[in-house]
Amino acid sequence: MHRPGHFFCAATVGPSVIQTYAAVPQTVVWCYRGGSISAEPRINDRIRVPEVRLVGPSGEQVGIVPLAKALELAQEYDLDLVEVAANARPPVCKLMDYGKFKYESAMKAREARKNQAHTVIKEMKLRPKIDPHDYDTKKGHVVRFLKQGDKVKITIMFRGREQSRPELGYRLLQRLAEDVQDLGFVESNPKQDGRNMIMVLGPHKKKTEAMAEAREAQAARKADAKANPGRSQNAADVPVEESAEAPAEA
Repeated sequence: MHRPGHFFCAATVGPSVIQTYAAVPQTVVWCYRGGSISAEPRINDRIRVPEVRLVGPSGEQVGIVPLAKALELAQEYDLDLVEVAANARPPVCKLMDYGKFKYESAMKAREARKNQAHTVIKEMKLRPKIDPHDYDTKKGHVVRFLKQGDKVKITIMFRGREQSRPELGYRLLQRLAEDVQDLGFVESNPKQDGRNMIMVLGPHKKKTEAMAEAREAQAARKADAKANPGRSQNAADVPVEESAEAPAEA
């Protein structure tokens, strides 16, 4: 007779069949159905193995010792016993200050995220018959994006009869590429895409280099503002990266 919370299992031994019931706690079933599992290593009395391969506080190899001995050494050194390689046989454990280890790991991860370079593609839209003032404004945005180490997608938008004059867009893209050649290069040559013509400019500087220079410049501005407190609001508070893009020309 099947009872709730139990499952039926059968094992064949020769001609006979042994039938048994095994109780399965509901919490265990829940875990296998998607319960969260902690990613943190086991420490101290949470380690449940008879023996471990122990590494000392300075990285020296102590050898394979019983778990009780490893916990005793951890108490003597006033440190934690941390399982650093659970899949090894026997598991590898190290004596360390686990709280300090977690803090330093968090700081390293934060610094890595801070210096991480994300590939960003900005977009600038122009019309083939753009006037000189608007062109200079758009070019200024392109220059700023390239200085930040970002790629820039230049889109020429054709309307009406302008679509029969693709050479106008091509010449404009060539002009822009020449004007910013000190900061970037043509990564993708101009090509027609429906009513638009597209070109992609890549920066000469790497993103990480541009971010480092921007942080240094920002620090210099803040130092200058601190040395001259009588000044009004200045560029010291401008963030390292500006995410706003110029609106497309109507």
